[in-house]
Amino acid sequence: MEPKVELETSNFGYDLIRNDVLHELLGTEKETLLYWIGKSTARSYPLENTDDLISFFERAEWGTLSLVKEKPYEKTFELTGPWMGKKDQRCYQLEAGFLAQQFETQTQATAVAVLSEKRQLVQIQVTIDRHDPLD
Repeated sequence: MEPKVELETSNFGYDLIRNDVLHELLGTEKETLLYWIGKSTARSYPLENTDDLISFFERAEWGTLSLVKEKPYEKTFELTGPWMGKKDQRCYQLEAGFLAQQFETQTQATAVAVLSEKRQLVQIQVTIDRHDPLD
């Protein structure tokens, strides 16, 4: 029996596009545009629940998503990844917009996601405005 060899994968290509190419293309509006691109992407991939969101983030290689706090109209997630805390300077507005749109679709009410970056994780708080239903 041959020994199992685990190949270490590199995210260099993904990181190059995510950090450098998008910055070059989008310029100073990068964060705002990525938020809206995240919302648009979410419309193409509607998900039904938190477990589906967590799985999607893994498949998309956006990191490990965890629901850490839940209230009826507010969800707080933590996003972690092996690149966090290193020199990687990625913007997480894509993920924030994606989460906001998922909850808009699920609740049929306006939702906004705000993020705060810490050294080893990103916290994304999604607030659903139950007084502002979608038409």
